[in-house]
Amino acid sequence: MSIADNISSLKKETDAVNVALIAVSKTKTAEDIQQAYDAGQRLFGENMVQELVDKHQHLPADIQWHLIGHLQTNKVKYIAPFISMIQSVDSLKLLQEINKQAQKNKRVIDCLLQIYIADEDTKYGLGFDEAIELLRSDEYAALKSIRICGLMGIATNTDNEKQVKEEYYELKTFFDGIKVSFFRKDDAFKVLSMGMSADYKLAIEQGSNMVRVGSTIFGNRVIKHWKNN
Repeated sequence: MSIADNISSLKKETDAVNVALIAVSKTKTAEDIQQAYDAGQRLFGENMVQELVDKHQHLPADIQWHLIGHLQTNKVKYIAPFISMIQSVDSLKLLQEINKQAQKNKRVIDCLLQIYIADEDTKYGLGFDEAIELLRSDEYAALKSIRICGLMGIATNTDNEKQVKEEYYELKTFFDGIKVSFFRKDDAFKVLSMGMSADYKLAIEQGSNMVRVGSTIFGNRVIKHWKNN
């Protein structure tokens, strides 16, 4: 199937249950991304800041770019002028830097708190207690140029569906608790981003309303520099 066919099939599936589809376009060529765009896709997710900046400059201006990979504080300034959402906020320090750069660009940047749910040391994210501590802090309360719109999590890379379901269930339960405790009157806090190509169906079952899908759309192609067409 073509990229356009894959987008069409996936969007039928996700739209039917009111789930937002993020097309993970890291390493993909401009031609590939344009094909997805031409098929109606507007939300794209990137891991690397430099690649994201380049793509933003060369691809349609109405693409909504999401940063979904680990973000270093010294790289925030490069994406602050245009980024639609930063999904991978894993520290107060990073949130403060996003706020600083958002102020410089006279905008409010939407963010998700990345929560650590995987049984893997290589994953990033805040622990449940750390996230609560952050939201309770005076430092967070002082930030006026960021908006926390929800939570993001990455499950363990395993074939054990029971484990993945449990990790997503725990995150959905935590999301519900955070909503009641900190964002009861905030309509912007509504995003639960969990699920990728291998497990997005399980994630949706457990309450995800945003999935990040790459290979199911673009295929497992040989990686090449994204500008090559």
